[in-house]
Amino acid sequence: MVRPLLMCFVLCVVSGSSKPTEKKSRVHDEEPLSHLEHNDNKNYDYDHEAFLGEDQAKAFDQLPAEESRRRLGIIVDKMDGDKDGFVSEEELKVWIKRAQKKHIYNNVERQWRDFDVNDDGVISWEEYKNVTYGSYLEDPQTDSEFDYGHMMSRDERRFRVADRNGDLNADKHEFAAFLHPEDHEHMKDIVVQETMEDIDKNRDGFIDLKEYIGDMINSEGGEDEPEWVESERQQFSEFRDKNKDGKMDKEETLDWILPLDYDHAEAEAKHLLHESDANQDGKLTKSEILEKYDVFVGSQVTDFGEALLQHDEF
Repeated sequence: MVRPLLMCFVLCVVSGSSKPTEKKSRVHDEEPLSHLEHNDNKNYDYDHEAFLGEDQAKAFDQLPAEESRRRLGIIVDKMDGDKDGFVSEEELKVWIKRAQKKHIYNNVERQWRDFDVNDDGVISWEEYKNVTYGSYLEDPQTDSEFDYGHMMSRDERRFRVADRNGDLNADKHEFAAFLHPEDHEHMKDIVVQETMEDIDKNRDGFIDLKEYIGDMINSEGGEDEPEWVESERQQFSEFRDKNKDGKMDKEETLDWILPLDYDHAEAEAKHLLHESDANQDGKLTKSEILEKYDVFVGSQVTDFGEALLQHDEF
């Protein structure tokens, strides 16, 4: 049985007045550039996935340094859209967004093969339900660790929202909206609804401070709270709870989890430019990028890397 969709989104860095904290977060802007922690003091793995996409980043991780640099050089030539010999911040951003979209497309393609059982070019709700919950439907487990009945109902509700023409058959665009709702405008309400259902423990239709903090931390055993908790209380009071009534409604929750004023691809482009722009002229030459190749792509100095994952584009 294919593992059911779990309705907990991995989130990226909070923008603007919100400071990043070391805890579980729900804020996201479209599909995350990477599910990895962004910590350049430790490694550049987040940057690699943001720049290349998850699949390509894994491929580059297996390559010797010289092959990694060679392939990066090919990418640089592709990024330079106006062929002026430089890569601008905007060209970096366009490339990162392209990698993000390609990751979503590849994910949809991989799952499509699992769910389009009759190979008719659409995925019906019945097909998705039977593949995902087949074992449960055959033998419902009331004492299971997971409430599969509830999960199935949530999946069906999301499927129906993604299904724009209401025929209970998803084409690839509709299936992409189902799998990646944060990337589609008409799916934002369902993302908010699912988030509030997860956090609103007293079922009053709002998220209060206790529920907000409780969603980020497991406070068991009377352990001391991490330092970031007090910072998040302040974030809640000053920025999340806009009307100052002590709780977040649907609109405030939407502003929290799907902020409109933050572009992760733009932020990553600025970061890569800052890391690599040796002469500080606001644009990158090919040599500047290759000099900092470890920021953009990964590599391992191995004997077998050369033979792995050869792609036509390289």
